[in-house]
Amino acid sequence: MTQPDPIAGLGSTDGPLEDAARAPAADAGGRQGRKRGGMGMWDRDLVRRSLGESLRKLDPRALTHNPVMFVVEVGSVFTTADALRYLASGRMGLFSFTGQIAIWLWLTVLFANFAEAMAEGRGQAHADELRRTRTETEARRVTATGIERVSATQLQKGDVVVVTAGEVIPGDGEVVEGIASVDESAITGESAPVIRESGGDRSAVTGGTTVLSDEIRVRITAGRGESFLDRMITLIEAGVRQKTPNEIALALLLAGLTLIFLVVVVTVAPFSTYSHATVSVTVLIALLVALIPTTIGGLLSAIGISGMNRLLERNVLALSGRAVEAAGDVNVIMLDKTGTLTMGARQATAFVPAPGVEERRLAQAAQLSSLADETPEGRSIVVLARERFDLEEQALDGPGVEFVPFSAQTRMSGVDLDGRRVRKGAADSIARWAGVDLDAGTASAVDRVARGGSTPLLVAEDGEILGVVELKDVVKPGIKERLDSLRAAGIKTVMITGDNPVTAAAIAQEVGVDDFLAEATPERKMEYVKAVRADGYMVGMVGDGTNDAPALANADVAVAMNTGTMAAREAGNMIDLDSNPTKLIEIVEVGKQILITRGALTTFSVVNDVAKYFAIIPAMFVVAYPGLKALNVMRLTSPETAILSAIIFNALVIPALIPLALRGVRYHATSAASILRKNLLIYGLGGLVVPFAGIKLIDLVVTALHLVSTAR
Repeated sequence: MTQPDPIAGLGSTDGPLEDAARAPAADAGGRQGRKRGGMGMWDRDLVRRSLGESLRKLDPRALTHNPVMFVVEVGSVFTTADALRYLASGRMGLFSFTGQIAIWLWLTVLFANFAEAMAEGRGQAHADELRRTRTETEARRVTATGIERVSATQLQKGDVVVVTAGEVIPGDGEVVEGIASVDESAITGESAPVIRESGGDRSAVTGGTTVLSDEIRVRITAGRGESFLDRMITLIEAGVRQKTPNEIALALLLAGLTLIFLVVVVTVAPFSTYSHATVSVTVLIALLVALIPTTIGGLLSAIGISGMNRLLERNVLALSGRAVEAAGDVNVIMLDKTGTLTMGARQATAFVPAPGVEERRLAQAAQLSSLADETPEGRSIVVLARERFDLEEQALDGPGVEFVPFSAQTRMSGVDLDGRRVRKGAADSIARWAGVDLDAGTASAVDRVARGGSTPLLVAEDGEILGVVELKDVVKPGIKERLDSLRAAGIKTVMITGDNPVTAAAIAQEVGVDDFLAEATPERKMEYVKAVRADGYMVGMVGDGTNDAPALANADVAVAMNTGTMAAREAGNMIDLDSNPTKLIEIVEVGKQILITRGALTTFSVVNDVAKYFAIIPAMFVVAYPGLKALNVMRLTSPETAILSAIIFNALVIPALIPLALRGVRYHATSAASILRKNLLIYGLGGLVVPFAGIKLIDLVVTALHLVSTAR
């Protein structure tokens, strides 16, 4: 196993969209994950509700979390008061100008509130959808005297309930007895049923899902108000408003800039008086609003909230905003081999007989040892023997037949019949059972199969080694291209597998990962995560079993499968409702998209203030200092239209950028330097050019409207 190499660059990923790794992978049951249907951006109900929320958010207490917009609202109040004062005194010219400034300042605040409300509304729609799945359910609780019927709300932790086909599981829990097919569409939106059984990593069940077949006994693990569904609704409604660390840092920077510009504007008043160019309160407020970064201030919350919504549309529940942001900074991803990088079901592909043994005899013995093996590997051996040598399955149900099931201790399985003892399993276990040393030819075959990335199974009859069965796990189509895309973005991929180092190295080379962790135990996984983080890297990991919980608890981005154990779900900071292991790649992409979008709009916001300076500063002092006309590079009509045009543009740019904030900036797999150059070119240069053109156009419209009204 190699150590993590230094990782340079922070980028985003965008591999071939048609590959199987981009599409949700089929799980063990054959179903495919899918995106939760997202609400249209301009859905009528969403827009109507967001308009109402934007008015409610005018409450100063609701704006305290956004210092930039709070300052704009305070300025709007003072400007409105100034306009009313002019109206009362009959100075209609000043009232018209001041009133228009006041209107556009209020619209600036409303547009910012609307952007946030739109993002929150999309999350609220998901919460409403989940809330509709909650119904009062009757439960059959197991007691010392039998079974009693109680309301699901009366269940407590530790209670055991019986659920049979057609009944709704009354609460979150773990299957302690039985196996059943369960419909989880109420939670995941996926109609295909899944299997839940006692023991193993598929024992967790969620309240509100429906049993379709058989009967199971479930031990309740969550009390009233603590269920997974309750937590999901609470997190969606409240969690989306939690700011991430980077967002908090940027908000503090914006607040600092606002305070600095407030001091600057306050000092302009005495300076203008000294220069005999008295400036009104309205103009000073307009200058302040033009100076402070209102664009990013109005869209900052919407960017973060929409990122969590994009995860919800992919059926991923983020338990904290910190986890979403951390996904954008991840530079090491740990992926399970089975089911994530490979199809997950190993298939027998070849029989390699030992020297002096016929291949047909090896195939017959391998088939006998696999007749009672219901695993995909065992069934594939039976099929391969039938296809190669037309060997029909024997009826082994007589009194002298004894099947030997596979166990983790023996690492082999087989059958005893008519005095014959046939076994198949790991090479060292079979050699130890047979009591012989492997000959050079068989040992070479085992080594060759392992180095080729396949799993060698040794077959023996009594004390004779018959040969090797090769089991191969097929790599998912397109996964290598996706991993190349991640590598181009500066992300290192690590394959986790229980295979021996030789097999793991071969598969790692075939798949194209940068590193691998072979013979991975829970302790080794956790130690590896800690070691990588100690070297300064951000680690993302996906898991579903109790054995994954220690490593998940130590990872920066820990995605737990919804089908996994309760321990794994408690250890993760994200839950994938589709239980699709490749979803981690999409999560990282969403995280990076949030960071890129925030950076791009911050760049645009800061740069577009330059045009507003050229519009307002000359207009304020051109009477006292005629030489400032040279700064009127846009040739604006008058000081009044210049100030009004700048404020109108400042307001309109926020709703214009709402779709970009909600959808996110498109990105491609590239380095951090390349992304920076692209942002500076598009959003830096664009932020400089667009405002000049926009303010000039608005000035022409305002002037034309003024001429029309004057002519009347």
